[in-house]
Amino acid sequence: MPHLKCASRTLGLDRVQVMGILNVTPDSFSDGGNLYRASKLSIEQALVHAAGMVADGATLIDVGGESTRPGAEPVSVQEELDRVIPVVERISAELDVVISVDTSAPEVMREASAAGVGLINDVRSLAKEGALEAAAETGLPLCLMHMQGSSPATMQLAPSYEDIVSEVSDFLSQQIVRCEAAGIPRERLVLDPGFGFGKTLEHNLTLLRRMDELNALGLPLLVGTSRKSMIGQALGREVDSRLAGSLATVALAVERGGRIIRVHDVAATVDVVRMTEAVLYGHQQEQA
Repeated sequence: MPHLKCASRTLGLDRVQVMGILNVTPDSFSDGGNLYRASKLSIEQALVHAAGMVADGATLIDVGGESTRPGAEPVSVQEELDRVIPVVERISAELDVVISVDTSAPEVMREASAAGVGLINDVRSLAKEGALEAAAETGLPLCLMHMQGSSPATMQLAPSYEDIVSEVSDFLSQQIVRCEAAGIPRERLVLDPGFGFGKTLEHNLTLLRRMDELNALGLPLLVGTSRKSMIGQALGREVDSRLAGSLATVALAVERGGRIIRVHDVAATVDVVRMTEAVLYGHQQEQA
């Protein structure tokens, strides 16, 4: 069965895994500011939040110290380190869970690896100078994401595609080749279509509808649609009223081959994932 070797832990991908989002930023689009400030109090709050997601069924916790919402401005490497590393260290010491770090900075990749991270999740697909080399050095699995535009600050400036699925597939194929050339084997790679990153509502809907075509790349797919603007635009809902829409996209993503689902609402998502698997593969697989 497929699996990822995430430092000291192994993540099986024979079943869909749920990744809980833990933002330690002041400006993330959904929960920005809730756990911000590198203090003992906020680290404890982050630990409690992470523990709750693990209890709800998350097998990965994705820690991010730089917002990647549309229009977000970058933060300094030191600020990102100050936000992320203490939280990673505490979760690594206290919880039995794979920790992912949501970063594009090579310095953060190295420090987070030493602190106990088991997966690197880079929305820029190792585009920053030194990121490819740093990721290779860690020996950790990597998630490579498609984003049209050079950064979150500019990605939503008139995104355009002739065929979004083909272009996303071509981009991810190029990143696979680039990683292999740097000594990173395919077995360490996960792919993210990048819902909401340099895409209009119609682009996102088309990408989800045809997401199964990306399975031809032969690597696990990570899907992150939770509370995103595509749901708000489709349903006319504000961020705090997008749970039902998010869960609908989860069921569709699982049916189309998603293996890791990145979400804010873990408990409800786990139920949807397991029910979808039960329908697709039978109750015995759901119980396994």
